Order: sequence, then structure tokens, then C-alpha cells
Amino acid sequence: MKFGKILIANRGEIAIRIIRAAKELKLKTVAVYSEIDSDALHTRLADEAVCIGPPPSRDSYLNITRIISAAEITGAKAIHPGYGFLAENPEFAEICESCAITFIGPKPDHIRAMGDKIRAKSTMAKAGIPGIPGSDGAIETLKETKSIIKKLGYPVMLKAASGGGGKGMKIARNSKELESGFRIAQAEAKAAFGDDRIYIEKFIAKPRHIEVQILADSYGNVIALGERECSIQRRHQKLLEESPSTGVDKNLRKKLIKIAINAAQNINYQSAGTIEFLMDENKNLYFMEMNTRIQVEHPVTELVTGIDILKNQIKIALGEKLLAKQEAVSLKGHAIECRINAEDPDRNFAPMPGKINFFHMPQGLGVRFDTHIFTGYTIPSHYDSLIGKLICHGNSREEAIARMKHALEEIVIEGIPTTIPFHQKIMDNDKFIAGNISTHFIEEM
Repeated sequence: MKFGKILIANRGEIAIRIIRAAKELKLKTVAVYSEIDSDALHTRLADEAVCIGPPPSRDSYLNITRIISAAEITGAKAIHPGYGFLAENPEFAEICESCAITFIGPKPDHIRAMGDKIRAKSTMAKAGIPGIPGSDGAIETLKETKSIIKKLGYPVMLKAASGGGGKGMKIARNSKELESGFRIAQAEAKAAFGDDRIYIEKFIAKPRHIEVQILADSYGNVIALGERECSIQRRHQKLLEESPSTGVDKNLRKKLIKIAINAAQNINYQSAGTIEFLMDENKNLYFMEMNTRIQVEHPVTELVTGIDILKNQIKIALGEKLLAKQEAVSLKGHAIECRINAEDPDRNFAPMPGKINFFHMPQGLGVRFDTHIFTGYTIPSHYDSLIGKLICHGNSREEAIARMKHALEEIVIEGIPTTIPFHQKIMDNDKFIAGNISTHFIEEM
């Protein structure tokens, strides 16, 4: 379906990123905002802006009725959900379709199939892509769980069937931790996703979190844009990403690309997406999940490939064919992204909303800062603490690190604590510099 105006059902840096991509494609944009976001930067950069409710997400950015109404009032024939909020909500995608509004993302069935991690794991297994050894489906009782563990052995990971972001995930190293973890995982899953189903997997010690970015059009064309290393996390939430991975050589990269393309083709996927894997110390790959949306960390891939993922995602929704061919995709240099959050690392990364008294953006060759903040802006307490993404690109990993160091020194955000000092520690860490990292990196710093 052709469209000339896009409504962005999101806020913050991703809303601005979408607005910029749309402008380059000569498309009009509509920003939606909650009452507390009335002076937010995305409302100023869009062609139109519509208030959709009070600050709580459930009354604004998660209110489907109000978002659809805003699209109809402004004549927007397409909606881009960004990430978070409604981005992976199949019902929202279906409602868009029923209202003759193009949902800029995959089909509802794909969101539903990949959003259910149990179903996704089964779907990928049928396509010959192995997952981490564990239960075949949801586990309902502690007795059933103990029976599975007799085959798997400890330690194990309990995971929510829906959602992500570390919610509903518990490690059990013995029967005592299993009993408490089982109850907590179910309760967290129910509270976060409205779905208390959990499943069990063998816990892999010191894995790397590797993901492959794909783009797929409606004509059966799929390209994979190399891998990203996302192992530096806290509480299963990413803090730093880079591309390419120091743990992936040329042959393994070919294997990852082949698996990712095969996975997308097997489900006839369309739009931007990410196939995520855990890689053990012996470089065995296990399918973890598929994210059916634009990723926070997409800029590192854009910088090493030169391919604009957002613009391609919009073009796919417009019914256009991918112009790039797999053989033309190559990784040039190295890119690192540091997520700058309004958090205090010394207080267990506690969110720290508040007013920004002064802001200076870092600059220089190979430096990019995707953000929505400005001097005088007040960060609200109602939403995610991400306030910007600092991405540096160099001809080598060493050059990318050097640029990141000076960019972290140059950036100034006064008035609130941020994760900038923590990222500076990472840049000086010997293990990080050597590329010797895993998902346990932070706890071992």
C-alpha cells in the first residue's frame, strides 16, 4: 500500500530517527505525545503532533484507540511503532490492517509466532536451527520441571514464554534455587506480560550474545547485514553493542548469515528483524529468539555496512524491492555503541530522571549521537531511562575504541547522573580491549 504520511507511535530518540528517515524519503510525519512530552524534540521535528493522553504509557503510548484515532484525524496511512511500546503487539498490527493503515513492520502472524519464545524455538527447530537444550514447551508444575532437570542437569535457566528485557528470567543452580526461582519467574512473567507461562533451558556458562540483522521484502529477497556483539549486559539488558564481533571469524560469519537468511525465508518474513543466538565457549550456536522490530542497536550495523536500515524498512512497507544483494553486503571497519542512560551505576543502575541543566554533544569523524535531549529538557520518570546512543566508527576496533574514549570525554550532560562514567571504565578494561567478553562481563569487572 502506498502512503505519503507516517504516524510514529513512539517517543524519544527512535521517534526522531524515524522522522529523519521519513524526511529523506519525502514522507510527511505525525508525532504523538503524552501530556508530559508536550515539549519533547520529536513533537517539534515532525510535520504534525497530536496529544494522545496523560503520562502513564497505558493511557498514551500503549493506548491503541487513541493512536489509531490520531492517524485517522491526521490522514496518516502508515504507522511506525519503533521499538518497545506496541512494536511487537500483533493485535495492534492487526487493527492497523483492519483500518487500512500500513503497519511498518512484519505481518501480525510473524510477530505472534516469534513473540512466543516457545513457539519460535519450535519453528526454528523445524527449519534446522537448533535451540538451547530444554523443555519442549511450557512447564506448569515444579514436579514437571524437576523431571526435565534430571536429564539436563543443573544449572538451568527459567524463562518467560512472552516478552523480554530480562523479565521472568531466573537461574537455578540447585533444587532450592529452583523452587524459589520457579515461583518468581511465573509471577514476574504474569506481571510484565500478562502470561505466566515459563519454559526451561540448560544454562550456558559465559556465553556470548550474538545477533544477525536481516532485511526481507515481500518478493522473497532476504539479506543479512552481518553480526552484532551484544554480550555486555546488566540484568539481561544490553549496555554496549559492537559490530563485527571479536568472537566471530570469517567462516563462522558465513554460517551465521546462512542460518539467519534460512530462518527468515522459512517463515516468509518481511521487514527488518533480528535473529539472536547464544554462542558457547566452543563457538556452538543456539537460537535464542527473533526480534520482529527495529533494534535499539541498529546504528552499529548501519555504520559498518553503509545501509540505512530504517529507510529500507519503510521502503519494504511501501512495497519496494530490496536493492542490495547479499554478495554486495560487506563490513567496513568497526562500530561500537554505548547506551547512555539516565541511571546511577553506583546505585545499581537506579533510574535518575530530572532536568538537564547543560548538554554538549560530542563531535568528530566517525562519531554519531542519536538522542532526544537538549539543554533545559526534563527527563520524565514514566518511561525507559535511555536518553541517547553514542556510536563510534573506525577503520579498526582499536580506532573505534579510541574515538569512543574521546567522545565519552567530550559529551557533557549536567544535572543528572548517567552511565557515561561506567562506559569509560569499560573502554579502559583490559578484557574488553582484548575482546574477551561474555554476558557475565559486568559482574566480573
